[in-house]
Amino acid sequence: MFGRSVTLFKLLGFQVKVDLSWLILAALITWSLASGLFPEYYKDLPVLFYWLMGVGGAIGLFLSIVVHELAHSLMARKYGIIMAGITLFIFGGVAEMENDPPNPRAEFFMAVVGPLASALIGAVLLILTFWAENKSLPVVLKGVFAYLAWLNIVLAVFNLLPAFPLDGGRVLRSILWKWKNDLRWATAIASRVGSGLGMVLIIGGIISVFLGNFVGGLWWFMIGLFIRSAAQRSYQQLLARGLFQSKKVEDFMVKNPLTVSRSLSLQEFVDNYVYKYHFQMYPVLSFGKLVGCVAVHHVASVPREEWSTQTISTIIAPCNEETSIGPDEDANRALEIMSRTGNSRLLVVERDNLVGIITLKDMLKYLSLKMELKDLEAK
Repeated sequence: MFGRSVTLFKLLGFQVKVDLSWLILAALITWSLASGLFPEYYKDLPVLFYWLMGVGGAIGLFLSIVVHELAHSLMARKYGIIMAGITLFIFGGVAEMENDPPNPRAEFFMAVVGPLASALIGAVLLILTFWAENKSLPVVLKGVFAYLAWLNIVLAVFNLLPAFPLDGGRVLRSILWKWKNDLRWATAIASRVGSGLGMVLIIGGIISVFLGNFVGGLWWFMIGLFIRSAAQRSYQQLLARGLFQSKKVEDFMVKNPLTVSRSLSLQEFVDNYVYKYHFQMYPVLSFGKLVGCVAVHHVASVPREEWSTQTISTIIAPCNEETSIGPDEDANRALEIMSRTGNSRLLVVERDNLVGIITLKDMLKYLSLKMELKDLEAK
């Protein structure tokens, strides 16, 4: 789902990360608040005040989304679901679950707690707004409180729309799941509703643009695209997890993978391997044993004029849990590692012996064939 992200801090045991796309959102929000919203409601203030209010609004939004997603994560932890962390991106945030909720009850409470947290934040900020008004506190403070109160209430209501993967869509899925005891069917229905809402927002955005509201229409269009895409992708991910649930890594791995020697020069490595096979990472063997990994970015850190004199052994790095997996592990575990790390190839290692490589491309090809043959069973 995400591009490049940066870990900011840890909160209650969860890593809070920000996708670089969120920086775009933060800049847009700060600019729109400082140049549009706050000058409209609070006349004749110094320009610096508007920019301070804009920055405060953006920071408040960041903290509000973190609390919203933290509520999801804490509830997930209560039900024993492993959470990879919280990531903020251009359309909000997401609590990264490594597997589906175990039952409809867990799904319901995990979903509903987020909007409840946003509603509570909105109510507290509304009280603070009236308090700031009564105490004649600076208008900068009152304006930011009022904006964030309104924003959190809107977020709570919007997230309760019954369209997957919004929280309301997850509530809908939990009810349908409980009714039919069929997660696949419930996800299919909730995803269709989500996809439909996405299309409505896309059409509404286009109409708004033609009516002259270019910025607002563009945002609705983009949010609609995101919701529609996320709804369809969520159902496909469920099908994939159901398909790979009964499969092991060894069922998909390629035996006798391409390897390199630690005595190979960097120039030979680039010419004979990187440019020829186009992989980002290669296993390194010595006397038949796996001794580490070498990646393209490792070579890039070495000055170009030294490539002919330095060997792989000078830049070799350990193969860790982000680049390797055991042959007997669940295939879904491989997908989870690939999704979390962005690595599309994992080394299959058994007692320091390289026995194969598993690639995302091969797994998706298998999934595509299954979908084409309509031979999918989701558990």
